[in-house]
Amino acid sequence: MNLIDRTIEPIAKSLARQYPVLTITGPRQSGKTTLCKKIFSDKPYVNLEFPDTRQFAIDDPRSFLAQFPDGAVLDEIQRAPDLVSYIQPLVDENQREGQFILTGSQQFEISNTINQSLAGRTALIKLLPFCLEEIQSGFSLPGIDRLLYQGFYPRIWDKDLEPNQALGNYFETYVERDLRQLTTIKNLNLFQRFIKLCAGRVGQLLNMNSLANDTGISHTTARSWLSILEASYIIFFLQPYHVNISKRLVKSPKLYFYDIGLASYLLNIQNETQITRDPLYGHLFENMVVAEALKYRFNQGRHSNLYFYRDSKGNEVDLLLVNGPDIFPVEIKAGMTITRDYFKGLKHFTALFKDKMPDGSGLVYAGNESQRREDISIAPFYNLAQIFSERD
Repeated sequence: MNLIDRTIEPIAKSLARQYPVLTITGPRQSGKTTLCKKIFSDKPYVNLEFPDTRQFAIDDPRSFLAQFPDGAVLDEIQRAPDLVSYIQPLVDENQREGQFILTGSQQFEISNTINQSLAGRTALIKLLPFCLEEIQSGFSLPGIDRLLYQGFYPRIWDKDLEPNQALGNYFETYVERDLRQLTTIKNLNLFQRFIKLCAGRVGQLLNMNSLANDTGISHTTARSWLSILEASYIIFFLQPYHVNISKRLVKSPKLYFYDIGLASYLLNIQNETQITRDPLYGHLFENMVVAEALKYRFNQGRHSNLYFYRDSKGNEVDLLLVNGPDIFPVEIKAGMTITRDYFKGLKHFTALFKDKMPDGSGLVYAGNESQRREDISIAPFYNLAQIFSERD
């Protein structure tokens, strides 16, 4: 295995020195276990996926925790959520930082449990699959089409797995096991159809009625299923930027997948040569860029500061990085040749918000050259992190 240094490591170590509990959430197979075993190797490691271990933790939590007087790494804590209530008095009594490291692959369940029992006692960070910089540090970097097809799950890279098969197994495991932990869905085939229809809407405004009708379910069920996909780190939403200006702005969020390879798999793309011919190619590229921006924030231990802009006349900017009063708009284009049309949305946005844009604006595209045109920083996809770091 090619053991990559994860960008989030310094933040995780630092927070474990400040809080008695560190909670790490993220998609299944994003590398949480590997990260914990590497940077907290001095702690006992406990996997709550094992039935006998989990049963012990559920039946007799005090005796279970008594095995670890100096704390432990407790993997997949959502499998025994009541443990958290018993961890609270232990850390309050010992008053030591970095006692317990908790991981989980369900964000809302974990957050609710944590918020109720460990408020003020835990730091919470999110580990997503590899970011572009991490891949560049340990592997030969493929072309964009390959990245869109393969995605960023560490195991596919480490084991050099065939993406279509590996992502198919990932999806089946998710539906057969993880989903059953979250909710009771009677018609799994219908749910699978729903997820595939979501993949057909990457980078687009969420239309709940259309999604429900195309699946053959109610609006209420569609909303519930979206919440499940969000809770289990399959999809996320980018919210529109709202300000008090006269033009009417859209209210609907845009839908994205945390991993672009999984979205490609769900679109039935079976090899990388099919990527460029797919009618959603531009949306897939946009999804990949937005997900990279999100990884950059999370790897710094920060919350998302990402939005998009769109008004009722179709004027749009794909991504806004919002830091306090300052905005850095970024247009995302899947073409390799820069054309005048690429700047249309940015120019419209600049005319409205120039006083909020001290750093100008940005354009990310699939070409190879970095350029500067007036106040616009133009960067190839592979130099994405530079755009983010310069605006931090």
